[in-house]
Amino acid sequence: MYYFALVSCTVKTWGGEYTVGLQHLKSYNYVPAECEQMRVICERINRVYSSGLEESVQKFLESLGKLKRAYLTDLEEKVLSVLELEIKV
Repeated sequence: MYYFALVSCTVKTWGGEYTVGLQHLKSYNYVPAECEQMRVICERINRVYSSGLEESVQKFLESLGKLKRAYLTDLEEKVLSVLELEIKV
């Protein structure tokens, strides 16, 4: 039997995609359900984010992308939903 250790992965950031070694990543020890929640949040943010948005809106979306928790507060959820409606994603 052969075991292969994952030593790097591709990370998508605001500035592009990068391949980084796992030793350079910090784990937040999310359970699988939290990982899925984070994936959904990131997809929603990426659908509405663009360089053509007002700077304050870009900064809000970027701040959501930097959260260390796997959920949005009620107010964050409402603001993101309004942006999704306004931007028609």
